[in-house]
Amino acid sequence: MLRLSLLPFHRFSLSSRFPSLHPKPAMAVSSYTTSSHSSSSPKLLFRQLFEKDSSTYTYLLADVSHPDKPALLIDPVDKTVERDLSLVKELGLKLVYAMNTHVHADHITGTGLIKSKVDGVKSVISRASKSKADHLIEAGDKIYFGDLYLEVRATPGHTVGCVSYVTGDGPNQPQPRMAFTGDTLLIRGCGRTDFQGGSSDQLYESVHSQIFTLPKDTLIYPAHDYKGFTVSTVGEEMVYNPRLTKDKEGFQNIMSNLKLAYPKMIDVAVPANLVCGLQDLSERPVESVST
Repeated sequence: MLRLSLLPFHRFSLSSRFPSLHPKPAMAVSSYTTSSHSSSSPKLLFRQLFEKDSSTYTYLLADVSHPDKPALLIDPVDKTVERDLSLVKELGLKLVYAMNTHVHADHITGTGLIKSKVDGVKSVISRASKSKADHLIEAGDKIYFGDLYLEVRATPGHTVGCVSYVTGDGPNQPQPRMAFTGDTLLIRGCGRTDFQGGSSDQLYESVHSQIFTLPKDTLIYPAHDYKGFTVSTVGEEMVYNPRLTKDKEGFQNIMSNLKLAYPKMIDVAVPANLVCGLQDLSERPVESVST
């Protein structure tokens, strides 16, 4: 097994395989309903935050049962860093990770700015993204914060480096499970596939093999929503997603005919996000995986 050496309470553990993930038997459509309660785990503190200009969700997770209350932020935005860090402070948390699901094209990530304001925070992004960060992750990695962890799943298609973060599978982990899907799977939609190495074929396979194989009550938390939705479930999206309920040919036909405008922020956001947002880490060594 490969392992990254970090502090004990927020270690990465790289396993050579995922836990067994088999779909549960089909359930009645009426059972695919979301709840305002994200988790039954008393350990997990969870907050969903919103940035209105890019309609981006940022997620704060922490293990409040741990003495240090280690926390992480998923997909922070530069414009709302002060708000997010203020909340972390108010809740008495210790921020250890600022993570991205992919190299965003519609906003500048807040990871670099966060690192400049909070000592010890490590940035995280996938190795496949070809971006700079303190920790470059791959499929199968586990990102620990206290006794809780997120499992990394490679879900390319929107971009080549997209990953989804899924809460752990076990008696001491949050139930139902939670999947932070970035732009790969949106509520009743998905991310576009016409730039940054996107592929409709890849995205379709990613969703069906890495997300739709999760338990149907798994909560779906995307990186964006443009219609006011905040959460869905795997079961809901398998029934109601107007794109991903089609066969692959039908899905590819939809994606090739979207006729979307060129993203207005892409020429600014992508170059910045390739160097951790506002902070260029090119002079810092990147921690690599060792055997």
